[in-house]
Amino acid sequence: MTVIATPAQLEPAHAEVVSATLPLIGAHIDEITTEFYRGMFDAHPELLRNLFNRGNQAQGAQQRALAASIATFATHLVDPDLPHPAELLSRIGHKHASLGILPDQYSIVHEHLFAAIVAVLGADTVTADVAAAWDRVYWIMADTLIALEKDLYRGAGVADGDVYRRARVQARVDDPSGAVLVTVVPSGQPFPDFLPGQYVSVGVTMPDGARQLRQYSLVNAAGSGELTFAVRPVAAVGEQPAGEVSNWIAANICVGDVLDVTVPFGDLPAPDGAAPLVLISAGIGVTPMIGFLEHLAAHAPDARVQVLHADRSDQSHPLRERQSELVKQLTHASLDIWYEDGLTAGNAGVHAGLMNVAGIDLADDVQVYLCGGNGFVQAVRTQLLDKGVTAERVHCELFSPNDWLLG
Repeated sequence: MTVIATPAQLEPAHAEVVSATLPLIGAHIDEITTEFYRGMFDAHPELLRNLFNRGNQAQGAQQRALAASIATFATHLVDPDLPHPAELLSRIGHKHASLGILPDQYSIVHEHLFAAIVAVLGADTVTADVAAAWDRVYWIMADTLIALEKDLYRGAGVADGDVYRRARVQARVDDPSGAVLVTVVPSGQPFPDFLPGQYVSVGVTMPDGARQLRQYSLVNAAGSGELTFAVRPVAAVGEQPAGEVSNWIAANICVGDVLDVTVPFGDLPAPDGAAPLVLISAGIGVTPMIGFLEHLAAHAPDARVQVLHADRSDQSHPLRERQSELVKQLTHASLDIWYEDGLTAGNAGVHAGLMNVAGIDLADDVQVYLCGGNGFVQAVRTQLLDKGVTAERVHCELFSPNDWLLG
């Protein structure tokens, strides 16, 4: 996780007002964030078309994540004895950097967020004192993120926000699971090096002219000058829309095509192989774990590693053969897989049904990396905590807004 500077503290008068009004803001935060996005996108439709994830907006996922972030940060400011929200800030900062966010965009958010607060709560409630106190909360959080993002840009060797590179597709491999591996090389200046577990944003112009961005974990080892990421098509299910960008890439991208790809970001701490590791994934959540395994095979082949993966079946298991190959390259590694269909249960290391880590022996000083859908990550994280693994040793990567993780 990236080191975060300690945020400024609220002045006592502001802290008193925020503490008194936090329950009211919290009770209406979903209405406020919904009104905020509506107003901002009405005034700046280009943000929804070219920056924000339209799928997450349609489901309300981004609204819930923003609400949880604000409430968590404000709660910390009024009670500094609570745990520092470093993980929250680091995750947001890296995501913002991967989108090329600039300081002036925080002013746009500020304008429409505070208009939404007044619209929902009323001008009689949002007095000058209340507005001033919450304005201070916003700018402490914004200034902390702006400073972090400037550090991330500097560390990547780019000017603020200048994260996009034209990249040519050098290879496309269609995995038996339906996932597509895309390898790109720079069309101009080289990509900076990256850490295992990091991701890139990929920009695609959709049929309606909108430029949508999505993040994909890197699955190759660093040092080759190439970037390889895996894309899994996503079908519409219930209220969940189809994967707009992933489906387009899978259906259209060919060798020789050119994509907009950012320099890599991502705040998962890179394992050094010193502590025992457990890499837990489900579905396409295997991708950052493949990146870790590539790194360990190249730099720490004697690391103690337990690899656990869950999927619907062996046929839907992304990068299954590569995962098995990498585990075999490590001297002290094991692989356990759970398939819901149970058809291959009984094979070495293969179990039927849903993953349950309760029966897995874990070292006392283990470091756990966890990636998958929200439901899977929540369930397994709870199992780990119940086994006595502390929250600080469970590092989660999610491919969707994670408001639940802030609670």
